[in-house]
Amino acid sequence: MTLRQAASPNVATWKANPIVYEINTWVWLRDLSGKYGYEVDLFNVPNAEIDDLASWGFDALWLMGVWRRGQATRRSALNYLHEYQLALPDVTEADVPGSAYAIHDYQVEAEIGGRHGLAAFRERLAARGIKLVLDYVPNHVATDHPWIRSHPEFFLQGATSELESRNGDFFLANTVKGDKVIARGRDPYFPSWIDTAQLNAFSPGLRHAAIDALIDIGNQCDGLRCDMAMLMMNGVFSETWGARAGSHPAREFWTEIIPAVRSVHPQMLFMAEVYWDLEGEMQRQGFDYTYDKRLYDRVIDNDIPSIRAHLGADPLFQRSHVRFIENHDEERAASVLGSDRQRVAAALICTLPGAVLLHEGQLTGRSVKLPVQINRRPQQPEDLLLERFYRWLLGETRHALYRLGDWQLIETCPAQEGDHACDSLIAYTWEYEVEWRLITINLAETWSRSRLDLSHWALPEGCSLQLYDILTESHSEKQIDNSLGGSIFLEVPPQSAHIFRIAVQKSGRSPATNAHDHPTA
Repeated sequence: MTLRQAASPNVATWKANPIVYEINTWVWLRDLSGKYGYEVDLFNVPNAEIDDLASWGFDALWLMGVWRRGQATRRSALNYLHEYQLALPDVTEADVPGSAYAIHDYQVEAEIGGRHGLAAFRERLAARGIKLVLDYVPNHVATDHPWIRSHPEFFLQGATSELESRNGDFFLANTVKGDKVIARGRDPYFPSWIDTAQLNAFSPGLRHAAIDALIDIGNQCDGLRCDMAMLMMNGVFSETWGARAGSHPAREFWTEIIPAVRSVHPQMLFMAEVYWDLEGEMQRQGFDYTYDKRLYDRVIDNDIPSIRAHLGADPLFQRSHVRFIENHDEERAASVLGSDRQRVAAALICTLPGAVLLHEGQLTGRSVKLPVQINRRPQQPEDLLLERFYRWLLGETRHALYRLGDWQLIETCPAQEGDHACDSLIAYTWEYEVEWRLITINLAETWSRSRLDLSHWALPEGCSLQLYDILTESHSEKQIDNSLGGSIFLEVPPQSAHIFRIAVQKSGRSPATNAHDHPTA
């Protein structure tokens, strides 16, 4: 399966396969305040901190949790103070602004710098070549959002009897049209989120209001991460709400929203949080990138055959994935994978086609997953060796090869009949101009042996490959076996990743030095 990179025409100013770094904004700013001894907000983040972010080579910063949460959101969150103690044993009410996903309105919290602070921070990022991604939550808002009073028709509503019998699913709101029973936000598989009000995906008025809101958000950022985006699909919305949802509109929500926003912000990148194998449909409806939750689950489960099969999917589908091994919704990679497996999994996601999502704290081995309702985290030691590994890895993936090159999953073959030690190995190549890479991933706890089919490289008869492992800084030489169609034999240690920079050496000659003789690194 070969994939030739090409940027989406809608996001031409974005690099292909962008690396997106998620920061829990309020938590990060509180950490910086403690570090520097004064109140740090988006206006006055020290240059040294922004320079450090730039040094990693991130293409975009996703500032999670910048929007105003409001009093209702906070009151609801304070009911669960005891639960937050699992992550922050000394948590106090002052640490609880409420859920970042129960949004009062799409205005930047004044306490973290407000709209002008965000604009100043964005400008400083842009000067360093970093784009800004912000959240949009299409399915619900906080229970005190201004729309509830001014536009109750934007929301799913219930009857007074349901308020009495299902008060976990409905609440009473005072509106310009009198008291209304409003549904709380939910998805079809979990109880309602009690701090939210359910928007009506089929409401024409809501759709127009959403477009206006997103155009304004688009004035403040370069990309949107759309929370639980599939909940607004006609079919999913009907499945969730049944007859209450009413009949399907002629158009899907996103096919109406995304083009309208792009008519004003043509370079806006749309990234969807999406599950339930609906990634392809979300891409067809206009999203540039969709969460690759299947790959995440298979990596966590160490399901190597399923990972290999997953990577054999359609090339365009591969290019439109967002790969990750943690984010604010998932457990910390250090907790579920451990140090060695995290390194291998990180090498995998960072060298595949598609976007890469990394999470602040992941790169230094933080193990405590924070609730999105709090704005402070416990102190934890930094894993400096893990940080060094990530710097090494991300330094490699800045290469144009991973942005503009051809990617191909390659076949791993038994070293001899009946030898199944190749089953744990995943291997693929990148090629761009005179640069080649061979990447091997072994997530298993056993050695892997395999003949790797490199016939797509059309290697010269009798040549050998000079392999330099970028991650271990080691050299080796492998003879090409043309009797098997152009393959090499590799033995790979347990739980290891290797990124081999390739040079081709013809028989009796120095390594090739031009594109016609094949590349040297």
